[in-house]
Amino acid sequence: MSGGARVLAVDDRPENLVALEAILQGLPVEIATVTSGDEALKRLLLEDYAVILLDAQMPGMDGFETASHIKQRERTSHIPIVFLTAANYDPHLAFRGYQLGAVDYLTKPFDPWVLRSKVQVFIDLWKLNAELAARAEGSAALEKAVTETLDLLSGEDSPAELVAQAKTRLAAVLPYLAHPGRASRYRG
Repeated sequence: MSGGARVLAVDDRPENLVALEAILQGLPVEIATVTSGDEALKRLLLEDYAVILLDAQMPGMDGFETASHIKQRERTSHIPIVFLTAANYDPHLAFRGYQLGAVDYLTKPFDPWVLRSKVQVFIDLWKLNAELAARAEGSAALEKAVTETLDLLSGEDSPAELVAQAKTRLAAVLPYLAHPGRASRYRG
């Protein structure tokens, strides 16, 4: 996961995308907008997203079919989907959305503050997951450095050479310990 959190907004009506951008303005997120399920699937091949806001009813590939494809792909199956629909609330459609892996199903008009709050939660979760991934990477690097250092110590090199090599290997993991989220730029 590189960069900041992103939201993918998918709606066949450009005016709805403009409204979503206005609702989410000011949140710490980059908003990508597309007007079809096909475009959404293409974007998902290139970038990671904290949440997908998906119109349920679109011409061509509707939101349900799009969600099905998203959840079938290993790379995207974890991304939360919030369905947005202009249709009156239909429990059967909502159930279908939840069956496909949606985390919520909102009918328009919805309260913009509720949507902002939901998106903020997914941004926060995305950031926590990114931090956990960085910490896991740091732990793996630390384990590797310790293992390599122990292997060095069991070798036949002189004590001075051992100390120099051990310092070099352990220094490589210090950035992970100090700043796990920024450690990837210190890799050699």
